[in-house]
This record gives sequence, C-alpha cells and structure tokens, in this order.
Amino acid sequence: MGDAAGQREGVTAEVAVRCAPGRVHDTALALARRPEARSVEVATGALDVFAELNVPDHDALLTLVDAGIGRLDGVVDIHTSVVLRLLLTASDWAPYDDEPTDVRRHAIEGRRLPEPPVVDELDRRLVALLRRDARMSTTRLARELRVGETTARRRLGRLMASHVLHLRLHAEPEVLGYPVEARFRLAVAHARLDAAIRRLAEEPAVRHLVVTTGTTALLGYSSHRSTWDLHDFTARVLGSLDGVTSAEVAVLMRTYKRAGFESGP
Repeated sequence: MGDAAGQREGVTAEVAVRCAPGRVHDTALALARRPEARSVEVATGALDVFAELNVPDHDALLTLVDAGIGRLDGVVDIHTSVVLRLLLTASDWAPYDDEPTDVRRHAIEGRRLPEPPVVDELDRRLVALLRRDARMSTTRLARELRVGETTARRRLGRLMASHVLHLRLHAEPEVLGYPVEARFRLAVAHARLDAAIRRLAEEPAVRHLVVTTGTTALLGYSSHRSTWDLHDFTARVLGSLDGVTSAEVAVLMRTYKRAGFESGP
C-alpha cells in the first residue's frame, strides 16, 4: 500500500487510555476510527490503549481528550504527553538497506534537520492528493492542482528534499520478517538525552523515536525477528544507556491503526 507521509502541522500528542476490563478492544476501535489518530495499539502491561494524535492546537487536544475520548464507555483514566521533537518515523526504518536514511543519519550525528520550508495551500493540496494515491504521476498531479507540470514537479521535489514529504510503501513489519514489536519509554537525565538519542538512532531495530513532555523523555518503537532479539536489544542497547533512571518496555499485542491506516480487525 502506498503512503505519502507529510510533516505534521499542529500538535502531536501521545495518549495512554486506561480501560475497564472488557472494554479495551472497543476503545481501541473507537480511537482508530477517529481522523486525528495516526496510530493506535494495545501492548502488554496495564489495560491501556496507546494512540498518537495530531490536532491543530492545544485547545483542540483538550477538547478531544475531555469531550471525545473521556466520554467513551469503559475509559477509566487518560494520560497525555506532547511530542517536542520528532526524531525517527517509519520512513526511516529500513532494515534491509545498507545505509541509514538522511533523517536517521542526522539523528546519529546529533544534528538537527534544516528548518522546513513554509508550506502553503498548494503544498497541502499536493500532499492530500498523494495521501490518496502515492503513485500519482506528476502529469496527473498538475492536472488535479490546475498548475503546470513543471510547477508540480518542482513543488514535489522541494517537499521531498526538505523532508517535509516522504513517499513510502506501507507494510506490516511482520510481513518483512519482524513479527515482534515493542514500545519503550525511557526517563533520561537531560544532560545525557542527546547521547541517548544518538545511540538509539544507530540501532536499525528502532523505527520510531520522539522526545515528549512528562517524566519519561524518550518514547520509541522497535521491531524484532523474535522475542530473543528483543531481549538482546533491551540488554545490549537500553541497558547500556547512561543517564537512564527508569525504563518500561512492552510488547505490542495488537495494532489497530498504523501511519493513518486502520489495520486491526
């Protein structure tokens, strides 16, 4: 399945929803159907449903959490954190490639990506078209946007070169031979945060990494060939990070939505 992933505008939030017994599945389905949800999954541990949400601003986040999620049957508690830095996404998880992506290389070297260009309405319409069909030709893009083909090609090239837009094939990690997925949260001393980011970015298994608000500064996802590989990753990588005061690792039991696409039953 083709996927056009654009840089997210607004506020990205990580939400953990505590559910009453027997309400986890229905809550996860309800969250996955919301357009604001980029990903939804259930992991081992407490009866929590985890979701990544993208909303216009903090006021919209409060409304969604209080008036939307908070009113679902069976919701017992909600914990939210805001993403401060988006470091790695699924676009940078390439386990079969010999070289890391440009974004991952920046993270490994401790360099920030260049500031993204100003995105206008034409750029947003272009991204929306590619979200609908990532294989759309520049000829058709130009026709849909009612601009010249040269303009469409130039706009597309600028967005991709500046990492605002990524075109990728959407596939479940299990299909690629990585059936075990983990979610980890790390509390890291601020003085050691950059070093921890660089070390985690070096690991091909890490497919998503963000800095968030809250007591646990780093949230990440990793994909593995087996539970033994996950054990090796936690001991060899997470266990060796300096400045980590607490770590929580959970195995994903079911994914309901990934990269904006519903994937659960």
